[in-house]
Amino acid sequence: MKQKLLVLALLLSFLGSTFAQEATELKVFDFEELQEYLPREENQLVVLNFWATWCKPCVKEMPYFQELSEKYASDESVRVILVSLDMESQLETRLVPFMKKHKLHPEVVVLDDPDANRWIDQVDPSWSGAIPATLFYRGDQKKFFQKSFHSLEELEAIIQTF
Repeated sequence: MKQKLLVLALLLSFLGSTFAQEATELKVFDFEELQEYLPREENQLVVLNFWATWCKPCVKEMPYFQELSEKYASDESVRVILVSLDMESQLETRLVPFMKKHKLHPEVVVLDDPDANRWIDQVDPSWSGAIPATLFYRGDQKKFFQKSFHSLEELEAIIQTF
């Protein structure tokens, strides 16, 4: 009996440390760090989707960003980055389980910058701060959308304009 409890305790400890390790592998940035992290190559289109696990329209459109990421996985000309606005205190309890459940393939980073009034206008002056919001950019060319997307085709139509 003691051996079974010991094995169970070791297993739970391993699973807990594995879960914690996955949570710490998420990149957490303030806005300036996020800007430094983002590519600015002329030959790569970056799709930045601002979202959160608590946002129903964000979750509803997530499969389309997933499909987009999978479609361009081997093509370095399009990069999809999901910028989570979930609170850092909820990474292990909400974000990581969401990522596992939905098997998210796009890169997920966390934006943890409490001064939203400072950085929202820097993303796009027309942005009210509501999510979902998506920025498409290549070099200095950009298009911003404060809306939900309803299909992969809708996303690809924007990509084709670049």
